[in-house]
Amino acid sequence: MPIDPAKQILARWADPDPAHVPLLKQARIQAVLLDTPHAPFEQACHAAGIDTAPAVSVPVVARGLWPGIRSQPRRGGGDEIASASREPWVDANGYIVACERVLDPSKPTVLGYRPDDKSGVLPDRMIPFETLEAALAEARVMGGNFVLAVEPRYRAALLKRDPKALAAWSSLGAAAAWLQANAALFARPALPTITALIEPGYPTQELVNLLYRRNASPAVASAASPPSPDPAIQCLIACSLKSVPSSVFAHAERGATVVIDSPPNPAWKAARKEKDRGFYPLGRGQVVVYDKRIADPSEFALDMIDIVNHRNRAARLWNAPAVIPVAVKGERPGQALLHLLNYGAPVADEMQARIQGKFATAELLLPGKPPRKLATAARGATTEVFVPELGRVGTVRFSSV
Repeated sequence: MPIDPAKQILARWADPDPAHVPLLKQARIQAVLLDTPHAPFEQACHAAGIDTAPAVSVPVVARGLWPGIRSQPRRGGGDEIASASREPWVDANGYIVACERVLDPSKPTVLGYRPDDKSGVLPDRMIPFETLEAALAEARVMGGNFVLAVEPRYRAALLKRDPKALAAWSSLGAAAAWLQANAALFARPALPTITALIEPGYPTQELVNLLYRRNASPAVASAASPPSPDPAIQCLIACSLKSVPSSVFAHAERGATVVIDSPPNPAWKAARKEKDRGFYPLGRGQVVVYDKRIADPSEFALDMIDIVNHRNRAARLWNAPAVIPVAVKGERPGQALLHLLNYGAPVADEMQARIQGKFATAELLLPGKPPRKLATAARGATTEVFVPELGRVGTVRFSSV
């Protein structure tokens, strides 16, 4: 039976030794991709209920950065402490999955970085063992998959039964099982408060990257097929495109803010000008026109949050600078989900979180633990909860009843 690259937990293993199959089983790996056939190893895998397939049979997206944080923030009791100079910089690849699924929805998006390649994806710094779990979690939450490839230091530590390596491997297995069991929660439509149009190529996708990193929790749509006007879309970004679709301005006519970095219509009259952009009323909304192509996607992401303002953003977190929130529509009417992807140390203290919408109840879903009810509080148009803990990944499910 052929493997399913969209649904199975996939892995590469550098040394196909049958004695290593129990380790693969412990991490809940369901299929191993092989560079060359190895009959004894394949037989051992099949006996353990693990499928095998040639590596070339699963096309992977290999661009991106190894997930994690670059700076080493000061830690106190598991906290990631941020300041103007100490805020950790997060490397994350979930945006790649979001963009690939929009640009080519006909095939599964599978990320895959080989520890022995020269692509530059793996950093020169030491890679924490736990980041392999982060790589799987971000891909699955965003609706894709990730081929687990254990870098040499981690693999050697596992084979030596190093306690830290084994603990990370066990955590990976618990996360893999949880991601499989809760697959229906993932790949869901994002809350579209801030919606970004993309096209193939780096410029538009880098804007999406920084929108996620700055916790704007954007929705992503193809510039070739822009969404219809929707009251839920408060800010529609059409920057860094080869050509701005004329249909996007209907969003401004109906009350939204459309953001472009191409020349404005000569018939528009600016309501006000700032040093790098102008504001043009259009219908019930406005068009914000940047004077030049966006050069700093990080500052641009903060601008977009200012445009919708903090009261209306899709999601917001406090005291969690290494956590990226992803706010999506729930499985049923009256529900919403807040996925939390943690790229730093486990969060051991309460984390304040808000999501757009008014909800009566919330429950926290974490790998290896039973669902936990959270108290909700109305905060304007948003609902607030305090998340008591977070390892690598978790989800808060909100409901209106």
